[in-house]
Amino acid sequence: MMLRAVRERVAKESRRLAAEGLVLGTAGNVSARQGDLIAITPTGARLSELRAEHVTVIDPTGAVVEGTLAPTSELDLHLGVYRRYRAGAVVHTHAPMATALSLVLDELPCVHYQLVELGGPVPVAPYRTFGTAELADVVLDALDGRTAVLMANHGALTHGADLETAVSRALLLEWGCELYWRAATLGAPRTLDRTQRAEYERQVIARSYGTTQPL
Repeated sequence: MMLRAVRERVAKESRRLAAEGLVLGTAGNVSARQGDLIAITPTGARLSELRAEHVTVIDPTGAVVEGTLAPTSELDLHLGVYRRYRAGAVVHTHAPMATALSLVLDELPCVHYQLVELGGPVPVAPYRTFGTAELADVVLDALDGRTAVLMANHGALTHGADLETAVSRALLLEWGCELYWRAATLGAPRTLDRTQRAEYERQVIARSYGTTQPL
């Protein structure tokens, strides 16, 4: 099987996203790149049941090189992120809190320092019909300088150097959205300005913050 290990990881992380409640049924898609090839979830697949043999392998043009199922309808979106941002993996979800906030916000403010990992405030890309080049265009523009974006009346997208990072950012984004929502029910949430975000980044470097230590 071509890209066996990568396809296994795509299937595993797809099931994880379903278990975490970030995708429902066939809504959402995941991909990871190895060299010039991309392992991507197929259209119409229930991510909670995905196995490696269901994952399709495509080339940079979107042509299928291995697999019996057509790639996700959001193919243009994934390919665009790889081309423009040289990502190693892409995760698109219909996570409930992220999607809810995409209905009412133009931007998710940076209400917690961990959201700096996503680039700070998370923009909301304008609504466009799913699976279209127009949707890919507005999402790619909104991602400039960011690793996450909300998609108006649709969902969310994250990317990273590898699949584990892209998935962790999807989970972080959903956490940040819920944090903002909870705070907003009590009052106007305080946000971190550019200076505070830069100081956080300096501390991350100085203290190796977030680095996992062996126990």
